[in-house]
Amino acid sequence: MLNNVIIIGRLVQTPEIIETETGLKRTVIVVAVPRSYKNPDGKYEADFIRCILWNQTAEHACEYCLKGDAVGIIGKIQVRRYKENDTTRYITEVIAEKITFLSSFTHYKEVMETN
Repeated sequence: MLNNVIIIGRLVQTPEIIETETGLKRTVIVVAVPRSYKNPDGKYEADFIRCILWNQTAEHACEYCLKGDAVGIIGKIQVRRYKENDTTRYITEVIAEKITFLSSFTHYKEVMETN
């Protein structure tokens, strides 16, 4: 069996670290991935994919990424379920194993030019 996913898109918001009760660090990011075709109105739509990053991967994302930055994510799809008002709900998300900062060089250059 194989469960791998690769996505490239832009961050919907600037990542923030959340520390769990056990001391693990994580961040939840949403990556907007444009579809390759137009809708009936002639516009491109996007899928908004929830990704979970843990520990050093989460720390690096928070250090180097801002809203709107392009990123590449390699990970695995996970489906969680929970009960809400006697109804079972499902959440599909990507557990990121690796993140590539496709916009980080631009930010680094801007920081160096302002100093």
